[in-house]
Amino acid sequence: MEQKSEYLSINLCVPFPSKEEANIVFGSLSVDKEPKRGGGKKTMVVKDNQLHVHFEAKEARLLRVSVNSFFEYLNLVVQTMDQFGPPLPETT
Repeated sequence: MEQKSEYLSINLCVPFPSKEEANIVFGSLSVDKEPKRGGGKKTMVVKDNQLHVHFEAKEARLLRVSVNSFFEYLNLVVQTMDQFGPPLPETT
């Protein structure tokens, strides 16, 4: 018998024009951890030029607040990148 999870979850995939831009956004948004008292968690990974984000929370309200907050910060980072131009390509 399958056991149901106590958590609600949502997965997002945010594409960017380049891997460098996805990494900049990842680095900028990784600084803000989810508050412990909120009961939710967020994990992010970059795959190619995409930022994958997984949210979990015990209550729909907490999940909604977490996702809304993420989009507000994402919007701010993207606007800042647009203001200062595209990143320089990584050299290997």
